[in-house]
Amino acid sequence: MTSRKEIRVAVNGYGVIGKRVAEAVAKQEDMRLVGVVDVASDWRPRVALQRGFALYGPGNEQVEAMRNAGLAVAGTLESLLDDVDIVVDCTPKKVAATNVETYRARGIKFILQGGEKHSVTEHSFVAESNYASALGRESTRVVSCNTTSIVRTLTSLKNAGLLRKARGTLLRRATDPWESHQGGIMNTLVPEKDIPSHQGPDAQSVDPDLDVVTMAVKVPETLAHLHYWVVEMTRPASKAEVLDAFSASSRIQFIRYSDGLSALNTVKEFMSDAGRPRADLYEVALWEDMLRVQGNELFYAYMVDNQAIVVPETIDAIRALTQAESEAKASIARTDAAMGIGKLPR
Repeated sequence: MTSRKEIRVAVNGYGVIGKRVAEAVAKQEDMRLVGVVDVASDWRPRVALQRGFALYGPGNEQVEAMRNAGLAVAGTLESLLDDVDIVVDCTPKKVAATNVETYRARGIKFILQGGEKHSVTEHSFVAESNYASALGRESTRVVSCNTTSIVRTLTSLKNAGLLRKARGTLLRRATDPWESHQGGIMNTLVPEKDIPSHQGPDAQSVDPDLDVVTMAVKVPETLAHLHYWVVEMTRPASKAEVLDAFSASSRIQFIRYSDGLSALNTVKEFMSDAGRPRADLYEVALWEDMLRVQGNELFYAYMVDNQAIVVPETIDAIRALTQAESEAKASIARTDAAMGIGKLPR
């Protein structure tokens, strides 16, 4: 079933992810952003108001404090829930799980982000992998930035019949760029103690059939994550065949050393010059001229924008839960068109 009814959306939490989701919702022709919820009284909600977004507070106490700070607050989260079909919860890690009882008591569909546990929703989402299983559900969890990239790339190989097993090393940024002044590591690398790191099992929460193991290390930079992968394929394949498999996804963007895109900062500059909001990279940026094939072994690396990659996935999750589009391809195409995905040089 596909419905053309306008989807009324609330975004709870106007931080790094929330503000991007709110802006993406506002760009969709089949969605209406009814309001955003936050607790802050600083520059962030002021920008939201400047953009024309209706601003709400979690409760009466927060609303009063925000109004005393000069913010035009429309009401509380409870009042906002009266007027929406679905909530995208982008509040900080572990906070969203405490909001779930409110959503369920009101019979409101909701989407959580990857900081929450799979068990809260019993469904984890990546559009190209398991859109169909999210149709009509009460809730889902859009997995983390790293996990999203893993599932996207491995799903492309799986769909081409090339994937047997994958082993990846993840170089993880130290903190979000806008919080660099508050913490993060310097002059060291911090390896994650557990093998597999949590991203591999998290990918299996989306697709249990994936044979994937990840290792991770935190590095002293804030631009993005960098992944290196070794994949055992089901059979020997040519580089051209592998590239064709990745090309089937509109959300994998080939980049090349030969084009001067030899580091994370150059890719971010490319996004800025291409006119992307905040220089956001929604795609997995995979180095085409680094990729190597040796028999049935495949080696490649890519960049993950930790602030942006989950945003189009969240838009698709809204359509899946509300059954606004019954087919993943149709939703992905609508999201991509609205957000300018697929319009970069490939």
